[in-house]
Amino acid sequence: MTTTQLIEQIRKKQSFLCIGLDPDLDKIPTHLHQYEDPIFEFNKAIIDATHHLCVAYKPNTAFYECYGIKGWKSLEKTIQYLNNKYPEIFTIADAKRGDIGNTSTRYAKAFFEQLNFDSITVAPYMGKDSVEPFLSFKNKHTILLALTSNEGALDFQTQNTTDTTLYKMVLEKSKTWKNATQLMYVVGATKAEYFKEIRNIVPDNFLLVPGVGAQGGSVEEVCKYGLNKNIGLLINSSRGIIYASNQSNFAVQAQIEAQKLQQEMQLELTKHSII
Repeated sequence: MTTTQLIEQIRKKQSFLCIGLDPDLDKIPTHLHQYEDPIFEFNKAIIDATHHLCVAYKPNTAFYECYGIKGWKSLEKTIQYLNNKYPEIFTIADAKRGDIGNTSTRYAKAFFEQLNFDSITVAPYMGKDSVEPFLSFKNKHTILLALTSNEGALDFQTQNTTDTTLYKMVLEKSKTWKNATQLMYVVGATKAEYFKEIRNIVPDNFLLVPGVGAQGGSVEEVCKYGLNKNIGLLINSSRGIIYASNQSNFAVQAQIEAQKLQQEMQLELTKHSII
């Protein structure tokens, strides 16, 4: 999917909501365990109930890898279902990969070609030659970890170097890499006070923003400094939507929670004269 197509979907749905598909067999409704593949059935129900309210889904691969081959098959079925039934949806493999050249190329092939995701999250620590292989795939996006939402982000990401801060160095340096226009960046909603400085460095790139909902981030605060002329935001909510209920009506409750966020986003788009 191109950036232009993503922007069109955001304007059409008046939403920049991304829903994290992080299934946990201990948390999903018990009646789903009767199915051969309860994870896929859970994901399918969530997708069918919320696809009109969001523009992206983000499976975190750890929630599939932990179940071995069965988990990978559930992930494969989920992405195939999305690509076949809802091709307008932007898909994110939250895999946090990154390694030197040839290995990164194989990771990229796995997620971009084999599974056919639109994007993947990548750790920048190993530098240019660990990221550029992902950027070589046309119409695919690499979402670089910049300033994450977790408490431990302060251990390294906000520490000062000689003349700047580490996360700012990551942003500045990545702009010089080949096909850098295909970069997006992870910036946590719990770090809303940093968005103004981040936008000064990467004014045009999309930002994937986790931390709204269960982690306490604010849509309004993120939009205040994070929105740009092409929206430029994908705000993610996982637990707050998919685990809104563990009863048989779980998909309906997920839809209700997703709609609350979509309405907040619609209000922000109107307030900032984007729609």
